[in-house]
Amino acid sequence: MENVDDTSFETCRPEFGPVRGRDGYAYRALAGTGAGDGRPGQRRAFHQHGPKLHANKQVVYGIVRDLLEANQWDKADQYLTERYIQHNPNAASGREGVVRYFIDVLKRKPSPIPTKIKTPVAFVTAEGDLVTVGTVREMKDARDPSKSYTSTWYDTWRIVNGKADEHWDSAVRN
Repeated sequence: MENVDDTSFETCRPEFGPVRGRDGYAYRALAGTGAGDGRPGQRRAFHQHGPKLHANKQVVYGIVRDLLEANQWDKADQYLTERYIQHNPNAASGREGVVRYFIDVLKRKPSPIPTKIKTPVAFVTAEGDLVTVGTVREMKDARDPSKSYTSTWYDTWRIVNGKADEHWDSAVRN
């Protein structure tokens, strides 16, 4: 098993060869295909056989790229329903509540929409009306600030009529 630096992960998929992150856990990384975003194969993870699941993944790809990375919250109505139910304990429900959270609380400023996402995506799954994206995060070790470790964050969206209507993630109250 090859040792790799966790921060270099491509899209993880079980059908590709094993690698071991510096945290000691085994991961399976997508081999470079050249067909995608910032990390080879990442864009492919947002594709799906079957039109409905594929369309749902494309909505989530737009959320990640346009809203979460580029902070183009003026485009939120293209991706989020008005009633958007937010299960993150730090943000209010409703499209306007989420927009206010990113703009007013987190003070996110818009930037150009990237041609390729930068978020290190570990996996994207779609079933029914749900799409889940797992991402690799580098975290500071609270016990020793000179060290860091990797963890996996997830976001799940329920897609209704081509827009995200509900969201879950692994956030805890700030």
